Amino acid sequence: MLAGIFIAGGMDALANPEPRAQMARPVVDKVAAAVPLSPADPVTAVSLNALVHVGAGGLLAAGIFPRLAALSLAVSIVPTTFGGHRFWEAEDPKQRAQQRTQFLKNTAIFGGLVITALD
Repeated sequence: MLAGIFIAGGMDALANPEPRAQMARPVVDKVAAAVPLSPADPVTAVSLNALVHVGAGGLLAAGIFPRLAALSLAVSIVPTTFGGHRFWEAEDPKQRAQQRTQFLKNTAIFGGLVITALD
């Protein structure tokens, strides 16, 4: 059940990475400055993240290397969450509430993935 959201979201991001890349730009810039091997182009970063989501999501759904797949998804959801759901920056109260809900949803999914990876 955890895998479905990653497979669907990853496929959508691969088909249309630009909107996510615009949102992810601040995080991609910070990571690229700190980690030399990370992509500096937001579209490339979003596409690589989407490939991880589809690949590891497929492995998790199939029960192949489930711990490694869950760990990969847990690691990949961190930049996704901080890049796409920065609720603390939202000016509009409605937008802030929506982004906070998405941020908390991702932290809950992260917890489920950590349990899956370690159980």
